Amino acid sequence: MDLRKLKTLIDLVSESNISELEITEADGKVRIVKADPHAPIQTGMMLQQQPAPTLVAAPAPAAAPAAVAEAPAAQTGHQVKSPMVGTFYRSSSPGGKAFVEIGSQVKEGEAICIIEAMKIMNEIEADKSGTVTKILAENGQAVEFGQPLFVIE
Repeated sequence: MDLRKLKTLIDLVSESNISELEITEADGKVRIVKADPHAPIQTGMMLQQQPAPTLVAAPAPAAAPAAVAEAPAAQTGHQVKSPMVGTFYRSSSPGGKAFVEIGSQVKEGEAICIIEAMKIMNEIEADKSGTVTKILAENGQAVEFGQPLFVIE
């Protein structure tokens, strides 16, 4: 299925009151499900694939309370979160200059990184003006929807 067509379908589902859309074409089947208004849209494309293995969370080690105690301290300032699942890049080309560094002044709307999703490079813009105090993702790292990428104060 054409990526532009898929993006249009995702946008239509997110902007409408429908919670699920399934389309079958000769080259595959697409199902878009919107669980609730605050959850990310999940898409699945089936092209005779085998089901993905299910992951089971292991019990947390005894040191987990210390990590929880550090989490509130890390949440000072405004977090810029990933709007999509993809691969995080700090610069527009391999070996290129990073969009921002720790201590960089950014303005709202200024490009601060790129997330590659389905071979499309998406510039992510700062949603607040300020100073970058932390960079929470590594260059080339896979990121999830809603994962914090930067802290701006």
